[in-house]
Amino acid sequence: MKAMVTGSPATLETLAFADRPDPGQPGAGEIRVRLHGSSLNYHDLGVVTGRMQGKPNGIALADGGGIVEAVGDGVAEFAVGDAVVSCFFPDWHDGAPTIGDFSRTPGDGIDGYATEAVVVPTTAFTHAPRGYDAVEAATITTAGLTAWRALVGDGGLKAGDVVLLLGTGGVSIWGLQIARAMGATVVITSSSGEKLERARDLGADHVVNYREVEAWGRAVRDWTGGRGVDHVLELGGAGTLANSIEAVRVGGHIALIGTVTGTAGDVPTAALMAKQARLQGLIVGSRRQQQDFVRAIDATGIKPIVDRRFPLDALPEAFRHQQSSAHFGKIGIEW
Repeated sequence: MKAMVTGSPATLETLAFADRPDPGQPGAGEIRVRLHGSSLNYHDLGVVTGRMQGKPNGIALADGGGIVEAVGDGVAEFAVGDAVVSCFFPDWHDGAPTIGDFSRTPGDGIDGYATEAVVVPTTAFTHAPRGYDAVEAATITTAGLTAWRALVGDGGLKAGDVVLLLGTGGVSIWGLQIARAMGATVVITSSSGEKLERARDLGADHVVNYREVEAWGRAVRDWTGGRGVDHVLELGGAGTLANSIEAVRVGGHIALIGTVTGTAGDVPTAALMAKQARLQGLIVGSRRQQQDFVRAIDATGIKPIVDRRFPLDALPEAFRHQQSSAHFGKIGIEW
């Protein structure tokens, strides 16, 4: 069985196919899934380039979409032929977070889904949204669920709220689609005028080019009439947090999702205190939250934005496309 495996040392040049044993047939409480698609995340990029320490010579990619080929004894949730999608935290089923690292995340601490087939416990997958192909389904595992948890699970998003999204990558574009489907107003930032226009076409109500407007947090707050936004999907980290605090309303919610500008830096604590805002870190979500998200997708008909698709044997090229930051939404991998 072919699998795309990280090298030693982990670099895009050493990321390559390797032979792995077929996983065989499922045992009690397990399913065998034939995989057909994935999508790229910056977490994946960190692992395959060695910036993050994953399993040595591990199978890449946290997201996996496919079809159930066989079920083990006692399995009632899935049947042969079901379209399914993986969970980022296969051991976090419900309730409050139970893990603060990636030791059990596919494509990091354990083998991922850049392979032909897997045999796993049923709890490692959920049903895919209706009508989604494998690549589309795989976009919900990490990026989609992160946006869903930030806005709905943790943020309590409701119609009429105002949401600020940073950038036009997978999480932010999913956040745009979720927020618009639920009746919220959306503001989005980018350094690309072309990407901002694409965001407008998807329903963004206001756009800000942060290269042209340095004090974009104040500009966003002014656009709301001085009130501020209800929710911020903060993907930049220390380099953007001051502007996000400036933009949020008193008593609002900032979901700290990414650290694109760095993993440490100054936080304007007095401004955060004055805003009485909730700054909450999060990493993706639970299996139950993913099931809730799938139901919402089925109800609303949201379809993910896939920028470009690459075959599995072109995975290094796909990561280089990701590094260029030229993409809008998600990058798909299919086989």
